[in-house]
Amino acid sequence: MTQAPVLSTEKITKRFGNVAALNQVSFDVRPGEVHALCGENGAGKSTLMKVLSGQHPYGSYDGVVHVGGKVARFRDVRDSESKGIAIVHQELSLIDSLTVAENIALGKFPRRGWRIDWPATNAMAARTLSRSQVKISPETMVSNLGVGQQQLIEFARALAKHPRILILDEPSAALTSEEIHTLLEEVRNLRTQNVACIYISHKLDEVKKVADRITVLRDGSSVTTRAANSFPIAEIIKHMVGREIKDVYPAREESKQGTRLLEVRDLHAESSLDHHVALKGISLSVQAGEVLGIGGLMGAGRSELLMHLYGIWGCTTQGQVIVDGAPYSERTPSESIRRGMMLVTENRKRFGLVPRESVHRNLSLSSLPAVAPRGKIDAVAERTRNGAMLKKLHFRALSSESEARQLSGGNQQKLVLGRGLLADPRIVLLDEPTRGVDVGARREIYEEIKRLAKEGRAVVVVSSELPELIGVSDRIVMMNEGRTTGSFTAGEFHQDQLMAAALGK
Repeated sequence: MTQAPVLSTEKITKRFGNVAALNQVSFDVRPGEVHALCGENGAGKSTLMKVLSGQHPYGSYDGVVHVGGKVARFRDVRDSESKGIAIVHQELSLIDSLTVAENIALGKFPRRGWRIDWPATNAMAARTLSRSQVKISPETMVSNLGVGQQQLIEFARALAKHPRILILDEPSAALTSEEIHTLLEEVRNLRTQNVACIYISHKLDEVKKVADRITVLRDGSSVTTRAANSFPIAEIIKHMVGREIKDVYPAREESKQGTRLLEVRDLHAESSLDHHVALKGISLSVQAGEVLGIGGLMGAGRSELLMHLYGIWGCTTQGQVIVDGAPYSERTPSESIRRGMMLVTENRKRFGLVPRESVHRNLSLSSLPAVAPRGKIDAVAERTRNGAMLKKLHFRALSSESEARQLSGGNQQKLVLGRGLLADPRIVLLDEPTRGVDVGARREIYEEIKRLAKEGRAVVVVSSELPELIGVSDRIVMMNEGRTTGSFTAGEFHQDQLMAAALGK
């Protein structure tokens, strides 16, 4: 006998001005069920989750939310949590200046009298991390963790609230394959605790592995709900985008490579904060017209390498960076832009966006002189230029006047990419460019990577997904523990060999 839903929505409609972000969405999840929610960026998934988590309070939308068979009228996030709902957002909400333990204990610190009991705080955090199989010290500063590790902390913190309903919004976007395996096991274990899980992911093979049912949203409306085991991936995609997508990756063409635009020679670098050596003897190069993929497991030093080349991380202790034939030692973001280098960062929230600024202002940040020739921004010129870029990237936000923080994850990623491209770089560094991006938008980003190379730019792509690296790269370099462990050309792209290099074997 099918259990009654622990949570359900009935004809939820949410408008922003005259635009309906949600249009009569009905959806439910049962105790012990993993119900996946799929859809393109901007389909309404995050808006629906904000309704369920109290971020869009009762009265700001039409329709009804039921929890445990009773009408729920959430005033705020705390009200939603009091009904047993916990959410792990795609965009991280940890406080960098606090330790892992302090982040987990926020709002519920153990106390001894009027003082915080720090040993008890660390012990509680250690138990929480252990239950979630997260191997990170509670006393570690969050600022010293990578995005993937922070994502695991967010998951552990949510479970510490002992929720009846757990919402996971792109929980694996920044995780390695091993970490994803651990996460999926933990999600499956929720069934034994009768916890209902709403699982949002653009990784459809992952969805198929973990979900019991799948609901597809498109253009703010619920299109269909089906059992996961009878819903082929090709059909899920067709319902998501309203059309069939046969090939995610563009057809490979023989690349016409030119001069060497970027070269790294025996580069050693350490963190400016704790002097941890993250890069050890890195040597590589990339030519005009070439796409160089960089792979490896979490902690291999891939993001540190790109950030170091751009000038936002670490100190060089040995070696040399050469840009367009000239040594480049005193690296800063402004100087990198001047020399024709641009970074699209993995951590768009921390390094990539100004959350409370508009779409247009975020797009213009790296190329202001082009729209402010006399020191004052020409709003008409800015919108004309930016509008062409937004159209080119198939930007689907409700309004180009929206603040960056109001956008879906995929549109935020396109915004960071667009800002970089407007600076007209010759060297493009892309760190996890499709993290949290739907299958249709991924194809558009892959086409853009191909176009950039065809124009004679040098493109470097860091990705945790081997199929993605294989699909977009002319050459792949693998890293392990701060070192390069193998270089492979297109004819040598075999997943087992690439993974062996990632493991340092």
